[in-house]
Amino acid sequence: MPDAAETPRSADDAVARGRSRRVGLSAKLLMLTVSFVMVSEILIFVPSIANFRNNWLGDKLRTAGVAAAVLAESDVISPSLQTRLLHATGSDAIALNDGPTRRLIAMGAMPPMVDDVVNMSAMDASTAILEAFDTLMNGAHRTIRIVGEAEMGMSGSIEIVMSEAPLRTAMLGFSVRILGLSLVISIITASLVYISLRWLFVRPLQRLSANMADFGEMPEDASRVISPSGRTDEIGEAEERLATMQATLGQTLHQQRRLADLGLAVSKINHDLRNLLASAQLFLERLETSSDPLAARLAPKIVSTLDRAVGYTRAVLAYGRAQEAPPARRLVHLARIVDDVGQVLGLVEHETIAWENQVSGEMEIYADPEQIFRVLMNICRNSVQALQGEGDPAVVKRLWVAAEREETVVTIRVADTGPGVPPAARANLFRAFQSSVRPGGTGLGLAIAAELVRAHGGEIALEDVGPGACFRIILPERSSELTRSRSVPNGGRKTEPEALNSSDESAVVLRQG
Repeated sequence: MPDAAETPRSADDAVARGRSRRVGLSAKLLMLTVSFVMVSEILIFVPSIANFRNNWLGDKLRTAGVAAAVLAESDVISPSLQTRLLHATGSDAIALNDGPTRRLIAMGAMPPMVDDVVNMSAMDASTAILEAFDTLMNGAHRTIRIVGEAEMGMSGSIEIVMSEAPLRTAMLGFSVRILGLSLVISIITASLVYISLRWLFVRPLQRLSANMADFGEMPEDASRVISPSGRTDEIGEAEERLATMQATLGQTLHQQRRLADLGLAVSKINHDLRNLLASAQLFLERLETSSDPLAARLAPKIVSTLDRAVGYTRAVLAYGRAQEAPPARRLVHLARIVDDVGQVLGLVEHETIAWENQVSGEMEIYADPEQIFRVLMNICRNSVQALQGEGDPAVVKRLWVAAEREETVVTIRVADTGPGVPPAARANLFRAFQSSVRPGGTGLGLAIAAELVRAHGGEIALEDVGPGACFRIILPERSSELTRSRSVPNGGRKTEPEALNSSDESAVVLRQG
């Protein structure tokens, strides 16, 4: 029994042998070119051989006709003259047929029985071709009678009886010459066509194939991306598209490798950080029993914050195995969640940033409170960082959260008076590691927020409604209710951008799914 390690190698060898036995594109191109040229030559040969037969027979008739016209006035033709005339025409007998009168001009020995009659006056193209091939196939031992018009103004017709073998021999010689000429033309034409097609198509395809094989060995190596030749035809377009695809694929693989390394490092750090947070929780539990009023008031908030931090560490460790957990929906007060966000970010008593919670205390939403907290937390943190980057004290720094309900759909807006989102960052605004506009940022905040909103069946968008940035979050009570809420009174349906804000044409929207 063969070793298991040798089996893949044997399979690879078999594939390699199969490839080596395959006929390449160049060989196929050469064979097809030669074949097509030969077919063209055959199509030329068919009428040529028929025309050669007609000319050969016509020459014999004209020679006999001229002689018959000269000798027709003589009553007696000497045997020697008849012999020379028969030899010149290659015939056995010559006769002049003038209506009811038929006169024998020359005859040697008694001619054999006539096997076929060739009437040159009634010869058309199809008949000439068929009779030409009949002569080549069966004319070796036949005797034919050839009938044609008389020459030199004489009325009637001239007839000659002769063997068909000389005609067949002449036709075979002509065929050999045509075949040789056709071979020369075929070789020259096929070589020129082959060289042209190989230069135009085969070599560029071989270059593409070789580059793809080389790129496949190490797709992250940017030097292996194909360099377009600058051609303006389909091959040049294929090279440009391949170069774009290879560059994109290389960047994607490089990014995925970095993300994998980052995930491993984060997992290690996260493991130790969770232990530290657990220790901090133990210390805070002692502060809860302290007699200090400030400590008693702040300790529960710090414990709650640490609980969230521990939950985040668990989510980080689980992220590599699955996506975010499905939302555990509850009926919650949105205003309290917004208050928690402001307290965690230190906005309640912030020195430079004005914090406004414009959500009504009666606003209730059916959502996962922890996930909604994370959504608002990530968006507000970005706004705080943007506002803190403004050094001019005259600049207004304000951050607020508002919400409104329309039937079963809640719209939440988080707005600030910061510098806004640059146009260059909007294309990848909700994509991880690509949407950050702050030096040192990762762009994970908006990506996480978008994923959590999608999990609720909602949508998140960037609105251009004033100074700064304004993020709009749409949360339905059920994922299907967002679609129903888009219905218009006349029974039609708005498009998705219209459903979000019909006047907001420049919004960057991340839609569900």
